[in-house]
Amino acid sequence: MKVFINPGHMPGIDSGAVNRVLHLQECDIALSLGNLLEGKLKNAGCIVRLLQSDNLCGEAPPAPNICSAANSWAADVFVSLHCNSYNTVARGIETLCYVWDSHAGILAQAIQKQLVDTLQKLDQTIPDRGIKIRPDLAVLRCTAMPAVLVETAFIDNADDALLLVSQQETIAAAIARGITDYWCQLC
Repeated sequence: MKVFINPGHMPGIDSGAVNRVLHLQECDIALSLGNLLEGKLKNAGCIVRLLQSDNLCGEAPPAPNICSAANSWAADVFVSLHCNSYNTVARGIETLCYVWDSHAGILAQAIQKQLVDTLQKLDQTIPDRGIKIRPDLAVLRCTAMPAVLVETAFIDNADDALLLVSQQETIAAAIARGITDYWCQLC
């Protein structure tokens, strides 16, 4: 299986959400998770490509075009990694996909289940925010393969941020299990 990993946002252009207290940037957390996920998927026998860029569909040259890269590489699945942010109180895990009744919906369910099951063992209070349908998001709309955007946790919430910093291996392993669970469902 060919997996295209897109750690969300990019230093210097749009670093994404931040935690000002802990000096965390979404782009850094996403890249760290992406690198860990890449290793875990390669160990599972997957072929992996990782690309971090803010140029999603050609709107921000000269950065690499994420959707074109995934499409031309003919990935089997596309996973964009992010951290959520809202008001320092909101918490939880959610996975976004283009449409529910699709392979993307099945992929989203598999990843969400693994993340929730894994993180709730570490923190029973972390909410399962479920799967959200987001046809407006470029990385979900412009990719030619099942694509999901994983909001791993809220970077601006103290409890979630602690998980994002201290449990990166665990989070990456859960996402990898979700991807391989999805692939096994298709076989």
